Formats: sequence, structure tokens, C-alpha cells
Amino acid sequence: MSLLKIVRVVILVCVGLNKYNSSNKTRNLKPYQSRFYLMWSRARAGYGYLRRFSTVVRRRSEDEGDWLYSSEWWGSDSDDGHTVLRSTSGKGNGVVSVVAYHSSRPNRMHWSGMERWLQKRCEEVHPGYGDGGKLRILGYQWRVLRFNDVTRQSTAKVMATYHDNMPGVVYLMQQPRCLAVPYVKSMISAGLTTIASCNFDIISALQGKKNMHILCIGHGGGSLPLFLASQIQGATVHVVEIDPLVISASIRAMGFPACSLKTQSGDQAVSKPEIIDEIMWKGIHERICLYEADAEEFIVNSRNIYDMIFVDAYDGDDIFPHKLWRPDSTFLKAMSNRLHPKHGTVVVNLHSDSDVLNLDTVPSSLEHILPMGKYVSQVCRAYKDVLVGREGSGLAFTVAVPWVCNTSLVVCRGFDKDTEYFNREFVINTLISKSLELEHVMDLPFSCLEYIKRGFILV
Repeated sequence: MSLLKIVRVVILVCVGLNKYNSSNKTRNLKPYQSRFYLMWSRARAGYGYLRRFSTVVRRRSEDEGDWLYSSEWWGSDSDDGHTVLRSTSGKGNGVVSVVAYHSSRPNRMHWSGMERWLQKRCEEVHPGYGDGGKLRILGYQWRVLRFNDVTRQSTAKVMATYHDNMPGVVYLMQQPRCLAVPYVKSMISAGLTTIASCNFDIISALQGKKNMHILCIGHGGGSLPLFLASQIQGATVHVVEIDPLVISASIRAMGFPACSLKTQSGDQAVSKPEIIDEIMWKGIHERICLYEADAEEFIVNSRNIYDMIFVDAYDGDDIFPHKLWRPDSTFLKAMSNRLHPKHGTVVVNLHSDSDVLNLDTVPSSLEHILPMGKYVSQVCRAYKDVLVGREGSGLAFTVAVPWVCNTSLVVCRGFDKDTEYFNREFVINTLISKSLELEHVMDLPFSCLEYIKRGFILV
């Protein structure tokens, strides 16, 4: 039998099984579950089984956030994504909405394994919780956080579960290892690789043998802090978000742990986590502190010393606020005092699409589309001069993010510049060596190397 015939047979079998499973799933659900399931399944329409099969064949490893799946969550006005949250921000972000789309991965054959994990966690955290019924998986979705129905601010994959004893209540759990947006992978890859190259014992931090203090400026859907807290056992992650609506959207519609929310004094906003939170997030939510605060005020009043700081703060007009990057700003000066003096590393997400354009020649029709790129070089210089100085020990570089118009800026202290061989190739080779080590130790589903070798420029 030819390969083409084999592919056709497999596709027909997949289509048949999917129709059978879908019909049986709906019949076996209670009426209110059935309504939720129908909503959950709206985004399935029109999805190509041929693409699904060929993608699995091509994949070298399992990365559910691979850009190959972006067609599922990218969406357009003609797509049948379902809006699950929509409200107007009082902090300048305009209309904040969360749209749900069907996710093809993980497929149904892997659900039973996750249900067994949930049951095991139930027994560990709260013996007897599952005696009257087990936690079941309802399905998986992409959830996309948007500003003004245009900007895709954040994308996360969520798992929906329900308990046999309470079938009318659905719990959402964001999947920490699934990073869909390339610039998030770029920030993590470039940032962790760099701090590992500055004599910081990242391996001990990953294993929980060493403390690591991380600050995230800008929250979005929360995929960045969740990944860091879940992968780095020794990490304590502070997250600062100025917009309470964004915080609410991430918790209510994007499966971020509500028990991580803190008051201004640092106390838990929720007096006691629910049992389901302990089951899903034990070991993770205790190390995430989400604050509703202005970034400048927070860092000025902070007394913490951070090993790493991630900055991804754009408003509803997709603009990086000037006070977060001007060289004479209070924010940058305070950040310099809060960054570890020997290995402190800062990673900034920047829009780079118009950096090469002359301001006088940019058509007015493009100014609202390309509001940030024209400042990229100024931002890079400001961060480098303030955080490491013109002749200080450390360096700054940028890498281009694949598939999207973003640049990751990395500024670090403590990078060895004393060697006579210090140059661009020396830096790249050092980063490559560390990236391969991190990929192996962290068992990452994506390649760090892919995100540090592209468009590398020393500032």
C-alpha cells in the first residue's frame, strides 16, 4: 500500500473516531454539562485533520505551544471563537476580553493519564476528597487575552475539569509548560541562559537547593510567571500588574491560581485556598505573589533584591510607557538598586517592527500600528547605561523573536568581560553552551538555542 493510501486511511479513522467520541460524550453528560460542552466545542469547526496528522508526524518532540498550532488560537473576525469575558478597563487598557478557541492537543487518549495524576494529587493533599467521585477532564482550550479586540496580549492553554460530586462546577487550570507566544519563549530562553552564564548556580535553583528571586513587571494572562514558578523549584516570583481587570481576567478566564493574589501589605487576598487550588497548584502557588500595583511605585518601595526581572508592560494602545524606560526615570534608577549587583539580569520585551523606519517618513496611517518600534534603540541604550553603566561589568544584547515582530533585550551584570577573547562570538558561544545544558536539565519542549541565535546584536 502506498504512503498516500495509508495517510488517507488514518485520516478516515481519525474522523470516524472523533465523530463517535463527540456524540457519545454529549449523550453521557448532564444537560448543563452538555451546554458547556457544546460551547467548549464551537471552535472545532473547520479544523483540518490532515494538518493535525501531518503535524504529529513532523514533530521531533511534544511542544503543545509550537507555532505550528498558532492557527488554532490566532483567530480572526470570521472565526467562531467564543468570548468568555469582556469588560472595559479603568486603567487605560480599553476593552479587555478573553476569547476561547478549541485546542487539538493533548488528544483524548492522553486525558486518562492526567485524570490519574489529579486523583493521586487529591489523595496527597486531601485524603478522602475523591472518595465520592473523581476529578474528570472536560477538555482543553486556548484562551486569548485581547485589548480593544485587536492586540493579542497573552495566550494560554487551559484544562477544564469537574468533580463527579459537583458536575455543575467547572475548574480551569492553565498549563504552565505550554508557551504559545514566541516572545515569551524568547524572554525565558535568553534570560535564563544569560544568568546561567554569569556564575549564577541556576541548576541548584531549578532543583530547589538555592533560592532565586524573580520580578515580573506586567502580568497579562500569567503564562510567564507560572512557567518560571513551575520549572524553577527554588524560585519566588513577584508579579506586578496595574490593572485589576487584567488580574481578574487571568484568574476567572485563563486559569491562573487565585490563591497567589496578595494585598498591598503582602498578605493573601484569599484567606484560605480552596481544596481544588491545593490539588492543582501545590508547590507552585505558594511561590507566586501577584500584586495589583503601579510598577514604579512598587519597585521604589520594594526592599527585595532580585536575581532576574522580566519587563513586559504594554497598555491598550500597545505602547510601552515612557516612564518605564527613560534613562532619567525614577523606575530605572530604582530597578538598578533592586537588581543583584553580581549577576542581576533584566529581560525586556520590545516591539521592533518600525525600528528601521525614519520617523519623518512613517505614513500617518501606520503610526497607530507601529507605535513602539521607533524607540527600541533608545530603550536598549537606556537600560544598558543605567543598569550596567558605560564601562561597568556586564553587557546588553538583543535577539530577534521568530515569527513575530518582537525583540528581546537582555541586560546582565557579572558577565565575564575580563578575558582577552571577549567579543560577539565569545558571548554567543557561551550562551549556546549554557542553552544546551538548560534544555537538557529542564527537559524543555522547545529549543532555547532557536531563540538566542536569531538576530543577535550586542548593544
